[in-house]
Amino acid sequence: MSTRRNRAQRGSVSIEMAVVAPAILALFAGAVIGGRVNIARQALEAAAYDAARTASLARTAGEANAQALAAAGSTLDAQGLSCTSLEVTISTSGFDVPVGQAATVTATVSCTATFSDVALPGMPGSVPLVASFSSPLDTYRSRALGFGITGASDAVSPSGGGP
Repeated sequence: MSTRRNRAQRGSVSIEMAVVAPAILALFAGAVIGGRVNIARQALEAAAYDAARTASLARTAGEANAQALAAAGSTLDAQGLSCTSLEVTISTSGFDVPVGQAATVTATVSCTATFSDVALPGMPGSVPLVASFSSPLDTYRSRALGFGITGASDAVSPSGGGP
């Protein structure tokens, strides 16, 4: 009688595996995509940090924009993050604040990261990510006032000599 029972159950393992295998694969793909989203988010945060820090070291708002865009692109390339749409926005309004007052530069990096190489049907093929970072401008560093004149660098020395 036990032989009859074993023969009847022989195909049940195959059927169970056929039912469970897609769930296991979906769980594995979800874990891989979750890990890649986390890595992409960290890369975006690093790019926003580098862009804001680089912009805060520039003398003018124009230089800050150009240098920050280059820094963000360089960081994303080094991290190996590929985006279908990438947008880097630099808020340089801090350069308009008078010397002696606190000011910041903010970089915002937006990216749509793709996971089409891992995604299964029903899984997200891309995820929109945004990261932002603010970096302070030196309160007493001279800032460009326009027309090639800077706040403190063109001051005349008290001894009566030139700059």
